[in-house]
Amino acid sequence: MKTLYIECNMGAAGDMLTAALLELFPEDERKNIVRELNEIGIPGVKFATESSVKCGITGTHMKVTVGDEEESEEMYDHHHEHEHEHSHHDQEHHNHDHEHTHHHSGISDIKSIIGSLKLPTTVKLNVSAVYQLIAEAESHAHNMPVSDIHFHEVGSLDAIADVVAVCYLLKKLDAGKIIVSPVHVGSGQVKCAHGILPVPTPATAYILKDAPIYGGKVKGELCTPTGAALLKFFADIFGEMPVMKVSAIGYGMGKKDFEAANCVRVILGETESGASSDSKPDTFQTVSDGYKPGSKSPVVVELNFNVDDMTGEQIGFATERIFDAGAFEVFTVPVMMKKSRPGHLIKILCDEAHREMILETIFKHTTTIGVREVLCSRYILDRKITEVPTKYGNIRRKEVSGYGTKRAKYEYEDLAKIAREHNLSIDEIKKDLAP
Repeated sequence: MKTLYIECNMGAAGDMLTAALLELFPEDERKNIVRELNEIGIPGVKFATESSVKCGITGTHMKVTVGDEEESEEMYDHHHEHEHEHSHHDQEHHNHDHEHTHHHSGISDIKSIIGSLKLPTTVKLNVSAVYQLIAEAESHAHNMPVSDIHFHEVGSLDAIADVVAVCYLLKKLDAGKIIVSPVHVGSGQVKCAHGILPVPTPATAYILKDAPIYGGKVKGELCTPTGAALLKFFADIFGEMPVMKVSAIGYGMGKKDFEAANCVRVILGETESGASSDSKPDTFQTVSDGYKPGSKSPVVVELNFNVDDMTGEQIGFATERIFDAGAFEVFTVPVMMKKSRPGHLIKILCDEAHREMILETIFKHTTTIGVREVLCSRYILDRKITEVPTKYGNIRRKEVSGYGTKRAKYEYEDLAKIAREHNLSIDEIKKDLAP
């Protein structure tokens, strides 16, 4: 199985993760990928790479500028020595006063920006879900509703760029499993606009709840809320590096120097199916929340409600919008309602990260005034997508395994495209491709 291992011996931040992931691609492709990032359409944001050496290791620093200016710690009025610097957003979650004007955006403002970007729908959903994790952590830390949370540096365009870039690169890598090491979060205290806070800060600690973390000897913040949210959202498991055949290694560098190399290291390779979790069952921890489309999610949320005053067209349109908001499944069941009126029971399956967005969509596009929720366990098979060369060209094939079964089938969209191009039925193509 194509497996990505993320090593967080010096914490994690968005720009470091971006740079490390970029190094996994062939060198001649990296310039094109940076160009693609610059064409996504984040207002005023520009990505650029520069070589960086830490403790004799050469890696990449991702420079993100907003309006041709890269933020740095010197711009902040935090009056203390930070022992770790992750470029422009190392203190992104501290809500520092800044000499420059930054918009204090709510989650709805951020989602509006995300919706305008030139990204695949699944990447937009992932970006939104990562911010939802951050918003829920800030909501918990400040004891206020998610809708009332206003982001400072976390919500600024440069931080949005980091989240977008990591989600985009992980989509391009398309790893079947992502394993994250225990996370070094730093130690001591950090000063922010709200006062002096312990490290990890409340938001970071909340996001990394149930994940293995440790403090170490470094005084200062090593893992930011954005870095924590990206790790928590994309990690299938936290634990040690599995036995794997390595194909690429990437180093994403911070700006400050320490006795240890200030970097995030990522390793891409192949593992035997199940080896990354079964070989060391006592050291791996399954992540129970933070779903990414196309991966394992042991917990699923079922939202359901009844309506008896919507037309079929209205229900169909609402269903499309709910899918766009991140639902796994949406389906209707005919029911008899009050006063013997025929109606519809609408059921939605989703993950916890997309729940709030889906609820907003339900109340906007349906006539219901209440939604019921049930948390369910979800059992799914391991899956991977491979490309199979055929006389029609390469065709994607989904291969699934687990619970003593294994099967594969060609992707419908690829078969449908070939059927249209060759004026054939899908059944004719399947028979032609059969071994």
